[in-house]
Amino acid sequence: MKDVTQLTEGWSLRHGEELLEARVPGCVHTDLLAAGAIPDPFVARNETDVAWVGRRAWTYVRRLGHDSGHERTDLVFDGLDTAAYLTLAGRPLGTTRNMHRAYRFDVTGRTGDLEIRFASAYDEAAAVRALTGERPNVYPEPFQYIRKMACAFGWDWGPTLVTAGIWRPVRLEHWSTARLAEVRPQVTVAEGTGRVEVRLRVERTERGRGRRLRVTAEAAGVRTEAELTGDETVLSLEVPDPRLWWPRGYGEQPLYDLELTLSDDSGPLDTWHRRIGFRTIELDRSADAHGTGFTLVVNGVRVFVRGVNWIPDDAFPSRITPERYRTRLTQAADAGVDLVRVWGGGIYEDEAFYDACDELGLMVWQDFLFACAAYPEEQPLRGEIEAEARDNVVRLMPHPSLVLWNGNNENLWGFRDWDWEGPLAGDSWGEGYYLGLLPRVVAELDPTRPYTAGSPWSGSWDHHPNDPAHGTHHSWEVWNRQDYAEYRASVPRFVAEFGWQAPPALATLRRALPGEVLAPGSPGMLHHQKAEDGNGKLNRGVARHFPLPEDDFDRWHYLTQLVQARAVAAGIEHWRSHWPVCAGTVVWQLNDCWPVTSWAAIDGDGRPKPLYHELRRVYADRLLTLCPDPDGPDPDGLVLAAVNQAAAPWRPAVTLRRVDADGTTLAEAVVEPAARPRSVARITVPEHLVPDPRTGREFLVADAEEAPRPGGAGSGEGLRALHFPVPDKDFAYPTPRYDVTLEPVPGPGDKVDVVVSAQTLVRDLLLQPDRLGPAAVCDRGRQTLLPGERTRIRVEGCGPVTVDAVEAALFCVDLG
Repeated sequence: MKDVTQLTEGWSLRHGEELLEARVPGCVHTDLLAAGAIPDPFVARNETDVAWVGRRAWTYVRRLGHDSGHERTDLVFDGLDTAAYLTLAGRPLGTTRNMHRAYRFDVTGRTGDLEIRFASAYDEAAAVRALTGERPNVYPEPFQYIRKMACAFGWDWGPTLVTAGIWRPVRLEHWSTARLAEVRPQVTVAEGTGRVEVRLRVERTERGRGRRLRVTAEAAGVRTEAELTGDETVLSLEVPDPRLWWPRGYGEQPLYDLELTLSDDSGPLDTWHRRIGFRTIELDRSADAHGTGFTLVVNGVRVFVRGVNWIPDDAFPSRITPERYRTRLTQAADAGVDLVRVWGGGIYEDEAFYDACDELGLMVWQDFLFACAAYPEEQPLRGEIEAEARDNVVRLMPHPSLVLWNGNNENLWGFRDWDWEGPLAGDSWGEGYYLGLLPRVVAELDPTRPYTAGSPWSGSWDHHPNDPAHGTHHSWEVWNRQDYAEYRASVPRFVAEFGWQAPPALATLRRALPGEVLAPGSPGMLHHQKAEDGNGKLNRGVARHFPLPEDDFDRWHYLTQLVQARAVAAGIEHWRSHWPVCAGTVVWQLNDCWPVTSWAAIDGDGRPKPLYHELRRVYADRLLTLCPDPDGPDPDGLVLAAVNQAAAPWRPAVTLRRVDADGTTLAEAVVEPAARPRSVARITVPEHLVPDPRTGREFLVADAEEAPRPGGAGSGEGLRALHFPVPDKDFAYPTPRYDVTLEPVPGPGDKVDVVVSAQTLVRDLLLQPDRLGPAAVCDRGRQTLLPGERTRIRVEGCGPVTVDAVEAALFCVDLG
């Protein structure tokens, strides 16, 4: 039977004349940090002080010696970052030049000092660029010339920390006769019967050649076996009436163990185990009256995607534990998310990521790793890219959560719009990967899943790559140049990227910028803002709605976080209300890799921003929204949309009230939109209820009863939608007045209910819990209260607090 020895200990890193203890998996930066040789690059402006690390060569060493008694011993690396030359006892062992694939070296009978010499990624990229010629990209770093996590070279939300090291596990595998070299389960279901077609390949030792082998496969109580006289075979399992795997919100996520055993007459030689799920996945890209669709269909059910984009959760990915993956992805699921897009400038994530998605019902859209650049198609890159694609398609295909392969991020769009086409002048730039190599690899290895050439992509060169009427669309003009209300100007078929920036939580800033007097333009704040004109765009976004605060960082911080939440909500509410024409939104982005001002809903220390709580509202199964009615006779007309993504019909009694700024109800009516399952009901708001923008005092409130939220504070909640017809700075807000009381929550844990009772209109009340304590969290984000209303905000992890402290952590719209 195959014997495995994990090589996690005994490694050293050469640092000058010293040998530092090295942690494997890990990287140079984390080892230097542990040894006190560099400062924390996430703190202050230390990032620039450690830039030298990425420009040096580094060597890892370890003594290798193990007599297993087997015929063959392989040294297996799940990930080496990136360009490395390996020697064992002074003799060459091999070379690597790809962070994104595994490597296996035959070390049978060999012992001695193992050395892994990592070249500077900059040197490797320069050598490749000299062979292939220059290609354009969006950042002044050479990431397209090396198969490495592109965002390690910096991004508009990430630091430039160019890593090197043994970033994934390494082991010795000792085996005799034969081993399972590749296993590819293709899982389908039709007419109530599940089918698992397992294609496998074995590798044999010299003595194992020609020997009769037997392989058995078992799943869901069904077993089959086959004999191998060659090196490949196919086994088929038919599972009657399997329980179907569904995305969260559509059903359960049953998983089945698939076990393979390779044997000969002496007994078992090798085993393989994964969990699989039975489900069908289609991508409907049919043409219709609105253009070309892009709709995921799971088990025959058309799905409006409630998605988020995912970047590596740490600039040093070796630090991301299974528990951290689980925490972050559970946060996503708790926010109503049902799809996570793994973005093409990062990594193919660890198995623990996809395991968690399988269990949580989070569909995975997996980019191949190309982003924002023209990529040469010549050697040595082409061979590496094919090997990388094959490696990862085979590794990830057992996961039922994986629903889509995507060729690249923004490169087809870049070729057409970013002044690449002319300078390339016939040079290769990646099109052959996205429209040739990658779809062929997917069709060969994983034909049960759809492939799309890129994001954005209209489906063919017959349309502009980012045409909102065709395929996937990235909506960035609004953040870059417009007010967030402009999201309502179009109805793309599928919005695969859009977003709005905000700074992280105050406690995150204080940890990352110790001792700094915080201001939007203070040195540390500017260093932790990587976007071009990022603060300018933040300020213009605020100034369109509010007087821009001067010398009041707390107010600026609140308003920028508020505008982020409002902006993303405006887009999602509008696009959800136009289902099924629009078939999904994928917010940029869920998470951060370090403390930074960015588009993330969860900051680099794992603290939710107000946007996170807003996602919980706008991604809920049921949503009320009030939208302008551009097709109606009145330019100020409104539509009430009742969005129902639940499996049951929904006919809410919705109370519409036209309200004055002082809280007086000016007109009222009850309407009952009838939304079928997975559909939207739209009702024109009666003219007498539409607020008159000329007064600067009127707004519209839509309220519907809703069931209590499981686990939430209070006695049940309603759904509320609001429409203010003028910008906040033009509205006659009263000076907000409210009372605050604290009510301890009985039972285990450190919990308190903050009860806020409004005496006046209180717009966008927000509690920032980290101001009460770095570990504090609360159960909701912004809320608007009418006079006489009250809300209950549950806070955990804050320790003993006072009313004064809570009042200092509460913010609302206040133009006084």
